Amino acid sequence: MVVIRLARGGSKKRPFYNIVAAPARIRRDGRFLERVGFYNPVAAGGEEPLRVAFDRIDHWVSHGAQLSPTVARLVKDAKAKVAPAA
Repeated sequence: MVVIRLARGGSKKRPFYNIVAAPARIRRDGRFLERVGFYNPVAAGGEEPLRVAFDRIDHWVSHGAQLSPTVARLVKDAKAKVAPAA
């Protein structure tokens, strides 16, 4: 089964997460099939805190992938921000 989840990067006290599609059996920061976005919880100034490729998320979900609870929340929030702007 494929799961779309967060893979942690960054340094100590400065987390950065890649949103990845990965097999459920692979460890959190291990191999992944595709990077579909990123999340920067400590974005400051003009930095972009979240980027999601909605078309790729939809592709993986249509092929049976599950979203982790955190990624589901982030995608929902990102879609809500995009909808009023469009």
